[in-house]
Amino acid sequence: MSNFILEAKNITKNYGDLKVLKGASLTVKEGEIVSIVGASGAGKTTLLQILGTLETPDSGQLLIRKTDTTTLSDKKLSAFRNQHIGFVFQFHQLLPEFTALENICIPAYIKGMQKKDAEKKAMDLLKLLNLSKRSSHKPSQLSGGEQQRIAVARALVNRPSLIFADEPSGNLDSKSSKELHQLFFKLRDSVGTSFAIVTHNEELANMTDRKLTIIDGSI
Repeated sequence: MSNFILEAKNITKNYGDLKVLKGASLTVKEGEIVSIVGASGAGKTTLLQILGTLETPDSGQLLIRKTDTTTLSDKKLSAFRNQHIGFVFQFHQLLPEFTALENICIPAYIKGMQKKDAEKKAMDLLKLLNLSKRSSHKPSQLSGGEQQRIAVARALVNRPSLIFADEPSGNLDSKSSKELHQLFFKLRDSVGTSFAIVTHNEELANMTDRKLTIIDGSI
């Protein structure tokens, strides 16, 4: 039995005449942290959006937890994504009118979790990320590094098997970047989450278990 949490086979994606992905294939194992690097325009973000089921490939197969996600209806895919996948973006995309705690709870509410249970999970994550004292703060009251850690907690609240991160430290200073990178490894060791990270940050890419380079639409 393979212990792959994700298997992507011959993924292609075109936008009009522009061939962005030309048969990209990759795997991610349980508890593995994989980085995806490459020049701007090589197709990294498109690949990540397809792997995260936010975009549909033109052809190819995407298995997550042995489920072929390309065969799911929109409704089933949304539920699958909510349960198994978390996202961290370059711009944290926290909702400004909500507190840190409320922002973390949102995916849990979408899943149908009771408020009390969602808040307990969110507080546990805040504790893990050394942010307990910031639970009632709104994003504008938090530093860039704190906002990004809240975004990581939001990605983790439903205990997904897999987190996709797109340039997660691209907007942070070097100290906050380092802390965020160390956090990914801490979470992998404590929670067992797998990560696929698109990054221009060489230091982060070299820390990961495997570094995949995308060149001209292929891995």
